[in-house]
Amino acid sequence: MSTKITLSLLFLFISTQIGVTQQVAKAQIPTQVTPSTTTKRICPAQLQSAVDAVTNNPQFNRVRWGILVKNLASEQVLYNRDAQKYFTPASTTKLLTTAAALEQLGGNFRIRTSVYQDGDGVLRVVGRGDPSLKVPQLQVLAQQLRQQGISQVNELIADDSYFQGEIVHPSWEWEDLAAYYGAPVNSLIVNENASLLSITPQTVGNPLQIRWNEPFEAYQWRVENNSVTAQKDEPGFVAVSRDLKGPVLQIQGQMAVNSTPNIRAIAVFDPVQNFLRHFRQTLVREGITVEQTSNGTGGQNERELAAVESPPLSELLVETNINSNNLYAEALLRALAIKQPIKNNQTTADAGLEVVKATLTQLGVDPTSYRLVDGSGLSRKNFISPEALVQTLQAMAKSPQAEIFRASLPVAGVSGTLKNRLLDTSAVGNVQAKTGTMTGVVSLSGYVNAPNYEPLAFSMVVNHSEQPASVVRQAMDEIVFLLTQLQRC
Repeated sequence: MSTKITLSLLFLFISTQIGVTQQVAKAQIPTQVTPSTTTKRICPAQLQSAVDAVTNNPQFNRVRWGILVKNLASEQVLYNRDAQKYFTPASTTKLLTTAAALEQLGGNFRIRTSVYQDGDGVLRVVGRGDPSLKVPQLQVLAQQLRQQGISQVNELIADDSYFQGEIVHPSWEWEDLAAYYGAPVNSLIVNENASLLSITPQTVGNPLQIRWNEPFEAYQWRVENNSVTAQKDEPGFVAVSRDLKGPVLQIQGQMAVNSTPNIRAIAVFDPVQNFLRHFRQTLVREGITVEQTSNGTGGQNERELAAVESPPLSELLVETNINSNNLYAEALLRALAIKQPIKNNQTTADAGLEVVKATLTQLGVDPTSYRLVDGSGLSRKNFISPEALVQTLQAMAKSPQAEIFRASLPVAGVSGTLKNRLLDTSAVGNVQAKTGTMTGVVSLSGYVNAPNYEPLAFSMVVNHSEQPASVVRQAMDEIVFLLTQLQRC
């Protein structure tokens, strides 16, 4: 399927008028889907047969459906289809991660990045996993250092030790690791650990031209360019892949000579070195010379010279859920580890998962109704039942954090991954839900404010689908539309 680079990455480009495409992705995108149903208002007793008419369509004979619809206040079950069984959830996993983060850390929680004096002329930058950190924040750090009278750094040390464990989950699929949505997760993140480039046509017959958003990136990558510029109006397709063993980029395909530029984002190969390059460049631009850089741990961090903080968690959740940002979800999972001591040889992510489970259990979510191995949903080893998702939604609806949690969800016909779905229906503005998509997997879970009925919580997951994701989304949207048509009878 196609996708768009997240807006937070896209804003790094000076030009905002360039077309954006990506050929393969797990980050969610606003895909235009409008339900075809014209069903009139229905009674709750009719919902079973109405939903069955959608799910029992012959095109879904080979797929697994899991559905649960409950009245949010009374907890009355209006529809249940295998809701207690495990499914691969894709990005609806983020509902559990963000619910736990909000409950444990609070909406005002921020992630701090600090620069310490580690000796005469030695600076140590300590990251704590801020996924929102970008070059403008590095500029703030550099300006603070300049104001402290620092004009030369003998050694700049990157301390990436705050998060322990592998920077990519071992169960993530290898083809995801080169894409920006599968970027490595570490303590020192900059520009979402992605390298940005634009691909443009040249004269007919010549290879496509590669332009990096940061000029120094051209010296970090070896490009194997097997692309070509085609005749005017010819169909085009460009495949961009990254070698998993090193910073080697492969470009294949063609673009018509009159095509608009194509923006891509590739996961960086070494996130610590990526951070050091960006920060060193930023310091130099502020008039601070840097003799050498290194990465290491062991500093006392006694004197903080400069610091920046992330936006509050309430804003980080918006990027996590509305734009289905995997890096943000994984960073928030690890941030939860501060709520308990990390055991010997335990990764920060695993410690965060323990906090997620304990938090959800306190909220009333059955701990046997799901099994998580990551915080974003990229792993196919995650198993979540529709029941667990609905229980999470119900619990958060009763939480003091309910307003912040709801504000982080895409709104049908309005925002995020639901912006172009359920258009021109009664669902617009009345449905807040998290989407999820992987090969063979489509999911949707959230809230329905039916105009003539009580508020609802619902979860739908399809697994083992050979149908295009758009076909399954269409069916799910028809069901959501039915929920908005409920009335008291």
